[in-house]
Amino acid sequence: MKNLLNVFVLAMITVFSITSCSDDDAVAIQRIDSNLTLNFEGLEDLGADYAYEGWIIVNGQPVTTGIFRVDANGQLSQTTFTIAQEDLDAATAFVLTIEPSPDADPAPSDVHILAGNFQGNNATLTVDHGAAIGNDFTASTGKYILATPTDGGSDTNENSGVWWLDPTAGPGPGLDLPTLPAGWIYEGWAVIDGTPVSTGRFTAAAGSDDFNGFSGTAGGPPFPGEDFLTNAPEGLDFPLDLSNRAVVISIEPVPDNSPAPFTLKPLVATVPANAVDHTVYDMANNAIATNPTGTVNIAK
Repeated sequence: MKNLLNVFVLAMITVFSITSCSDDDAVAIQRIDSNLTLNFEGLEDLGADYAYEGWIIVNGQPVTTGIFRVDANGQLSQTTFTIAQEDLDAATAFVLTIEPSPDADPAPSDVHILAGNFQGNNATLTVDHGAAIGNDFTASTGKYILATPTDGGSDTNENSGVWWLDPTAGPGPGLDLPTLPAGWIYEGWAVIDGTPVSTGRFTAAAGSDDFNGFSGTAGGPPFPGEDFLTNAPEGLDFPLDLSNRAVVISIEPVPDNSPAPFTLKPLVATVPANAVDHTVYDMANNAIATNPTGTVNIAK
């Protein structure tokens, strides 16, 4: 009887094992995948240390759709990703972020550059979506003057500094820009003989930026800007004349992927060839030309 009982128990264990394996196989077979296809315009090459990552929002939580890079010609390293159909069916939005590479954190970074809601199987992605930067910057405006207030009272190099302020307003801010979300910061630039030179990063138009490494010994005004008087980068000579050169306001990721301006450049201007110091000049709005865009398609 004991031997018969052992045989019965062994038989039941075998049946249970077979049933369990069959259930696992059934679960695996039941998963259905679909392709998510990405198309972008205006994304830049992030170099070796950063990459783009896509996310779908499923039940309020981000689910990664995969990592890709963009080359110098704007071509994506991968455009189609295989995703579980049940996640795609529940997805309400798509978000594109910039991530460190390699990335030890499985969650999205703060640097959200594009986002869009799904309408059926498609989503149109823009920078002004609430899950991205939240503004398209088309209403942004800028004014600047040439002056070198840190030159210790000298008036011989006045065209060697650019300041985003309006002297007719008290002085007041020369920039009208929205507040940026976490992950982004503004930066000013002068393009000198083809070389972009930073004037500093800032979060508010009514306040100093974070750089004065080219300035003189006197204090500067509490607005973004810089005097190009000392410590010139290699290949450049200070002081200089900014006439007929470009000045730019860009929007940079934090942390920054490059010493050059990022693709988002909402305000640009060419300083007049006959520029007069302490005279207010307007910047042009360049947002539409530099805002990246994208679309996402689910192929069921």
